[in-house]
Amino acid sequence: MQSINTSTIPQMRNWKPYVFMVFVQLAYGWSSILIKLALEKGISYLVLIVYRHLFAIILLGPLAYAFERRQWSNLSFTVVLKIFFLSLLGTTVHLNLYYMGLDYTSPTVGGALSNVIPGLTFILAVLLGMEKVQIRRARGQAKLLGAVICIGGALIFTLWKGYQFKGLVGRPLISINRKDDRVGPGHDNGDWIKGSALILASHVAWSAWLILQAKVYEVYPARLTINTMICFFASLQCSLLALVFERSSSSWRLEWNIQLLAIIYSGIVNSALLYYLQTWSISVKGPVFVAMFSPLLLVDVAVFSALVFAERLHLGSLIGAFLIIVGLYCVLWGKSKDGHDAKSQGKPREESTSLDQKTQISTANPSVKCDFNQDV
Repeated sequence: MQSINTSTIPQMRNWKPYVFMVFVQLAYGWSSILIKLALEKGISYLVLIVYRHLFAIILLGPLAYAFERRQWSNLSFTVVLKIFFLSLLGTTVHLNLYYMGLDYTSPTVGGALSNVIPGLTFILAVLLGMEKVQIRRARGQAKLLGAVICIGGALIFTLWKGYQFKGLVGRPLISINRKDDRVGPGHDNGDWIKGSALILASHVAWSAWLILQAKVYEVYPARLTINTMICFFASLQCSLLALVFERSSSSWRLEWNIQLLAIIYSGIVNSALLYYLQTWSISVKGPVFVAMFSPLLLVDVAVFSALVFAERLHLGSLIGAFLIIVGLYCVLWGKSKDGHDAKSQGKPREESTSLDQKTQISTANPSVKCDFNQDV
């Protein structure tokens, strides 16, 4: 009998993370575009979030029962309370602010500003004493400088427009309701600043959520169960908000249109599939590897928006996006040096006192922790 060539197994593991992460970033970009179109058609942020997480529960619930029900006996009231606040911060607050900002701006803005998450998380970790900067060492200087460059780039992106470049196409293939042609085309400068500020605020909530999530996973590392409960609490919290802000029954009516497509896509693909692919890639290649693919989201939505929405870029937007990416890679370079030093000293890799609290998956314990892109 012919023996199985087991050497192909590690070869497959070598290329799979690359394919998965390219797909993840492309899929996040498509999600931003779909949600933008759904918002332009009038869907409520709250309704979108409620239905999105209900679809995710339908998929994740049976999987959590099948694979993790033996761990449910360890689910204490304290852990449930932490998951409740985790959902409040990372889904209810983050997604509502993000979708509001996306409605005022464009998917390109959301894609560009998502690259500030590593810098924001690093700053929060330093303030909370979870990260030692080590300012006298090159890696500490790189992380600190990268965080400052990231935030500076985000401010330039938000507050300064500058010269407007000529669009790639004369007319949009898909028209979205815009107010004028000064920014984008169509969003006036006030909307641009307001939307960008909302997206930045959502990323602050997301960064804090990443740090808190790592703490929850330390005491209860059942990723499917935690993700299912996060989706459940998000639906519950936004349903209560909707009783106040979305009383019209017509807002909850589902039809076969772009709104339903955005709900199904963001629920099943974003909240279930992409989350799993990211955490798997982190467990195989590490969080620094996963972070290197985040700028693909900006490229994806920028090209699509320029071709389909006839969006026109500004000098300030390009400079701000460039600085954000430069700052991102400075932070990641510093973190990669942390990993190399840990290995050279014969210690387990400690990925997670800071920026990598976002991913919080160590080589010693590949149980899921969290990703570090905004769930859009």
